[in-house]
Amino acid sequence: MKEPSKEPIEKSLFEAPPIAEQERMIEAILFAVAEPLTMAELSARLPEGCDAPEAMAYLRKRYEGRGVQVVRVGDAYAFRTAPDLGHLMRKETVEPRKLSRAAIETLAIVAYHQPVTRAEIEEIRGVAVSRGTVDLLLELDWIRLGRRRMTPGRPVTFVVTEAFLDHFGLESARDLPGVKELRAAGLLDSRPLPGANATPDEDDEETPGQTELFED
Repeated sequence: MKEPSKEPIEKSLFEAPPIAEQERMIEAILFAVAEPLTMAELSARLPEGCDAPEAMAYLRKRYEGRGVQVVRVGDAYAFRTAPDLGHLMRKETVEPRKLSRAAIETLAIVAYHQPVTRAEIEEIRGVAVSRGTVDLLLELDWIRLGRRRMTPGRPVTFVVTEAFLDHFGLESARDLPGVKELRAAGLLDSRPLPGANATPDEDDEETPGQTELFED
């Protein structure tokens, strides 16, 4: 009977580095990039055999309670200032940006009803949506084109972008604030928000003008 081979098993040339080193790698990548990265994009940058989700879990835990945190933006991740310290950055980064009432209403409808077509936006607002309003929101990268509806004419839909979520510190559209929170943050005036199911005490008298949005 042939004896089993006693030759040592050769180690893989692609043995993954320790999880602590993988964590450091992800930290370095996120620190260097300008835009949030998805888990797939992070995995593609790491050596073969690395476990990006596990390393990310360790990294996020290590930054809990720190001045800078690893946050999830949609399906991507990025370093961001802790929410309670955002006011310290305001003097350096605040940039007044005025949106028309039509743009505010259109953005709100897309955010709370996505995916939504232009016809549905107009039905909720009760008036036609100008091309300029939609173009402005597309230019700001706060909305984007979604899938076409499988209905006659196959109208295109609109959805909010990760840039929109990142700007307002949201992980997903499910984290959108209520009307009272929007007003408390100075992002909405006293008029009711279209399609946001305003409660009776929020149906204030209409006031004309524009609403200011500030970049954080």
